[in-house]
Formats: sequence, C-alpha cells, structure tokens
Amino acid sequence: MRKIIVYIATSADGFIARPNGDVEWLNRPRTAGDYGMGDFYRSVDTVVMGRKTYDVGRKLGQSHYRGKKNYVLSRKRAPHRPQDVEFVSCAIPKFATQLRRTDGRDIWLVGGAKTIAGFLDAGHIDEFVIHVIPVFIGKGIPLIAARHRLTQLKLLGTKTFKDGVVRLHYSVAQRAASA
Repeated sequence: MRKIIVYIATSADGFIARPNGDVEWLNRPRTAGDYGMGDFYRSVDTVVMGRKTYDVGRKLGQSHYRGKKNYVLSRKRAPHRPQDVEFVSCAIPKFATQLRRTDGRDIWLVGGAKTIAGFLDAGHIDEFVIHVIPVFIGKGIPLIAARHRLTQLKLLGTKTFKDGVVRLHYSVAQRAASA
C-alpha cells in the first residue's frame, strides 16, 4: 500500500512558517545541499496540500509540483488553477483511503499544519521526515495544528548535516488518540 509521508522543514522552535505564512527564514547561505530532497521527490508521484499552503506556493511562484499529481484540499476552487492541480473537498479519511488504493508511488503530504493534523487524527500518516533548521523564529505556524492528541512515533533514523540541520525520520507507531 502507498505510504503517506510528511516531508517538511521546521525551525528549531517547531514552526513551519511565520504567522503570515512567510518562509523566508528557510533561505539561508551555505546550505548543505538538498538534504535528500531530490531522492525523496523521485520516490513520490502524488502531492497533497491544504489550500493555504497552495496559496503561499503560488505567491512564491510555484503553483504545483511538476510531474506529480497535485491535490489541494479546499472547500472552494481557485480561480486560476494549473491543469495538474485537482481541488478536493471530501473528508480526509475518504480521500486518503481512495488515494492509497490507487496504483503509484508514495504520497507527499506537503502541509500545512491543519492538513497534517487532519491526516494524523484520521490515522492516515505513515511517516514524518522533519528537517530541523538551526534557527528560532519566535512564533508562527506549528508543524501540526494544536489539538488534544497523543501520537506515538518510532524513530527510523537521524542525519546531521554540516550546516547544523538535523533530519529526523519517524514512523507513526499508532493512531492519534485523545489526550
């Protein structure tokens, strides 16, 4: 069965973006390469994101991921939509189950926090690959939207990079439960 994987970067204080969605803090001098992104990108053929993440991407000049099937979770369609982007409004459990049943490679759950939380709470995230960037941004959008949950993770591996980035690779050990 296809895995759904969150592959993402966070600040050292756990944020994926500033409160307004800005991710400029990710643009740092002297990075240690692509941190495995090229290999990961080739391992997936489907990308899922929330509407806010899609809108931020468009503002940054990236309306979709080329060569991938792109899904945006949204209650309404965007007025300007690339051909490779499909807007989905059904419930996450139904959508994730249907997506897993289709043939293909793994599925990249890009974000954002509410979308990740919805998939996690529905039991439809298999792995997290989190790149912790050595910077504090003080406040912002957390990796996962706050809810009362307890989710056990199993460490699959770590990797440190010469510029201080640390990659944490976890599998979700059990479904999210109310705390």
